[in-house]
Amino acid sequence: MPTLREPRVLAATLASAALVSLAACSTADVVTTGPRPHSPTATTTPSRSGETDPARLALSLPDLPGWTAPTAVGDGTFSRPMVSGGDVSWKVLDQNNAVVPDYRPAGPVAFGDSSVYTEVPGVLTFRGNNYRDAPAYGTTDVREKKLQVVWTQDTGDVYAEGSHWAGAGWTGQPLLVNWPTATKQAMGLSQAQVDDPDFVEVIYPVVDGNVYRLDLATGRQTKAPISTGFAFKGTGSVDPRGYPLLYAGMGLNQNGDTEGTWRYRIFDLIQNKEVSGWDGSDAGAPRDWGAFDSSALVNAATDTLIEPAENGLVYKVKLNASFDAAAKTVSVRPEFTKLWYTTPDSSRHGIEGSAAAYRNLMFAGDNDGNIVCWDATTLQVVWVHPTGDDTDATIVLEDTPSGPFLYTGNEMDKRGEGDGGASHGPVTIQKLNALTGEQVWQYQVDAAYNKAVNGGLMATPVLGTGEVSDLVFFNIAKTGSDKQGSLVALDRQTGAVVWNRTLPHFGWSSPLLLTGTDGHTYGVLGDSSGLLHLFDPNTGRDFSTLQLSQNIEASPAVYGNMLVVGTYAKKLYGIRIS
Repeated sequence: MPTLREPRVLAATLASAALVSLAACSTADVVTTGPRPHSPTATTTPSRSGETDPARLALSLPDLPGWTAPTAVGDGTFSRPMVSGGDVSWKVLDQNNAVVPDYRPAGPVAFGDSSVYTEVPGVLTFRGNNYRDAPAYGTTDVREKKLQVVWTQDTGDVYAEGSHWAGAGWTGQPLLVNWPTATKQAMGLSQAQVDDPDFVEVIYPVVDGNVYRLDLATGRQTKAPISTGFAFKGTGSVDPRGYPLLYAGMGLNQNGDTEGTWRYRIFDLIQNKEVSGWDGSDAGAPRDWGAFDSSALVNAATDTLIEPAENGLVYKVKLNASFDAAAKTVSVRPEFTKLWYTTPDSSRHGIEGSAAAYRNLMFAGDNDGNIVCWDATTLQVVWVHPTGDDTDATIVLEDTPSGPFLYTGNEMDKRGEGDGGASHGPVTIQKLNALTGEQVWQYQVDAAYNKAVNGGLMATPVLGTGEVSDLVFFNIAKTGSDKQGSLVALDRQTGAVVWNRTLPHFGWSSPLLLTGTDGHTYGVLGDSSGLLHLFDPNTGRDFSTLQLSQNIEASPAVYGNMLVVGTYAKKLYGIRIS
């Protein structure tokens, strides 16, 4: 819940040094193992269709399993039963918050498979694409199995919501972009950068309100930081068409004694400034908290951006974007349609995680603990699956010959509130059928309630690839105690524990996997003590570690052999994997 999250994150910042010393008193770093019945004997690359035409990709909603038509309940509002009792109600609003009772868009909005999300090499949105399964781009030459800092960039901090915010926070993933030559020329990068096909730019909106632009190889600034004055906590998105456009929303509207208007921002990376956007304090929203932690998806084929907000709305934005590389100009003229919904459990409202997309179906968890599926074309709610508590971690989608599936998990949050709240309780990790919302399996683990820093699943899971393609990995905070965490590998078919590592220091940072040039798979994980782990995903044990300064709450991204992540020490790190 964002109104609590703000002090929560703060507590982690102020207590960082104490947390390290207290957690150091615990020697718990134990891996327990179970059977691994589905270990791959050979690995294959999943087939990809390459289809991008929304008309051919879009699923017909009446053809979905168990489909029932929605019920009109008056005033342009519709409802349908949820997966496990109760009804969800929704309506579609136009740009002026008038209800659109019979919303009929000009054409379908549907995403292709994850391999065709972007035309540009790199990591251009949170976890790389519409399946949210690619925080690392390319292969990594791992020989020494070590991590080494090769550059740093100092950042700043802000004071807001009675708290101190520093460096890069949750989800705070950098964007790593290997721009087309014409885009580099239009942005006025150096001739050496324009001529270098391997040049990659780091674009990193962070807590001090700046968007940093850096050379991945050297850490040198490619352009002056874009200053907005108000914090970014979530992850931005770069336009996947290679247009020099950055989309990123405010995480806080206060900086010391200065208070601003909630804002979702669109940046022109040629002029290096904000050129468009919209307010988060929306009169049509069910909640008065206008932050945007979600990392947008852009459907390139239809020029459409989808952005869930913490005010309880989902924004569907026709960008009307245009890029003329020769003229060195880029422009946008956003037009909005909005989804408003509510359930019997809806008291908080708002989505903090980033939406995943399978064709025209989109998925996200909300602050009331609902997993919500909606149609990107018509903005009708397709199904809702209640989880029992706040769900902030971004959902990961798996596309299989048997159909699409979702991996998700909730927190120990709502159940701990108030005088009668619990000090701990089970958090639920789930695999769901993406077409129906029905549970395939669940795994539960006890987590501590902490009003300042949530226990449970805050980190986005990662799907195994290659030699660990039978597994899915979850980094779960505050299991066993308020300071410890668990890194768990579960069998993707059954949810059974293959290995479980009890960590002395919990984490909110999302783990990632690397594909080595040697054919092996390697894992990376950051924790609240500032320790970066390079681990074996087959066993959970570390190959090596690198101690950074203070809490690694942000999620890293990797391009080739370079990893970038920010910490609470007010530093961005460029780290070579060798």
